[in-house]
Amino acid sequence: MPALKRTCKRYIVAGALGVSLVASASGTGFADDTFDGTAQNPTPSGDAHGQDLEARVEGGGVLTKTDNNGQGPSTGPLTPVSNWTPPPCWYAPTYTASEFKKDQEHTWSLESTGPEWDAKQRHHYADGHPYKDFNMAKADKGYWWTAGVNENFPPGWDSCDKETFWVDKGDPPPVDAGRAITTEILSHIAYAKIRVPDTKVTLAPAGATKVNLPTWAWLDKTNFKPVSVTAYVPLTGMSATTTATPKSLKLEPGTADAETYPASGECSFANDSIGTPYVKGDANKTPPCGVTYLRASGSNGPFQLKATITWSISWTGTGNTGGKLPDGSFGTTQDVTVDEIQAINR
Repeated sequence: MPALKRTCKRYIVAGALGVSLVASASGTGFADDTFDGTAQNPTPSGDAHGQDLEARVEGGGVLTKTDNNGQGPSTGPLTPVSNWTPPPCWYAPTYTASEFKKDQEHTWSLESTGPEWDAKQRHHYADGHPYKDFNMAKADKGYWWTAGVNENFPPGWDSCDKETFWVDKGDPPPVDAGRAITTEILSHIAYAKIRVPDTKVTLAPAGATKVNLPTWAWLDKTNFKPVSVTAYVPLTGMSATTTATPKSLKLEPGTADAETYPASGECSFANDSIGTPYVKGDANKTPPCGVTYLRASGSNGPFQLKATITWSISWTGTGNTGGKLPDGSFGTTQDVTVDEIQAINR
């Protein structure tokens, strides 16, 4: 188990754009940073907020980068609406022969893992039992593979506990079915990394609303555009981009004593609009997206209005692969104070 973690590869975003080991289409650079022998797990690093891209290491030779489509940082993780979860772990090509040799020899030079462990690793990877000199004699014929684990599934290490191993190019890796990296697995890794904006809605009237007064609700459409995450394997160029596109907004008033518009509470997106902003003169109209509270919030405090956006998920990958993944949702709540009045003049 420790061997697996010690041989994970870390990546950082290069300080200057364009100087890179692997470059994105937008010009953000990524360079590799050899393992220093002290950390137990790779640490994510690097961003480029000006280009809406962030690079993150996922372990096992996989990187991800995010494109928020100009919306800035987002923090809400998507919850699949069906019983679906991304893979707990995977194996992928992580090192060339020379990279693995350099990293391991650097670790040994630090004497941080103890002479007994270092001797065991030398025996395994350098002295011919079974590998000799980190397979440098066949450096152009394959890669060293390591495991990566989904951070949301701690038991993942139990499913992918194989130490770093060599695979010749074109050969199937000696691992369980469904664990060797594919574009579909990459699409799942990317799905787990999608972050979307909060869903606090704008209400009219603002502040406290009134019993039996229709309250309009909408979201700033500029903050709700498709969000994409690309997961890729730098050594091979295999990649998959998973895209979340806003689909609908559901309002839950926080009390049974309320009516929603439409009655289902599900507000569809139309013309890139999420609900319709209230404008002067709309007071006598029924809001296309909103709520009417039938009683005051009272002494128990404000109602908790929950707004949840459902996102449609699709992916495309190298080799003309792609398809649909289960919709995801993310919602947040906000306080709504409702006052009782005897009459409403509109």
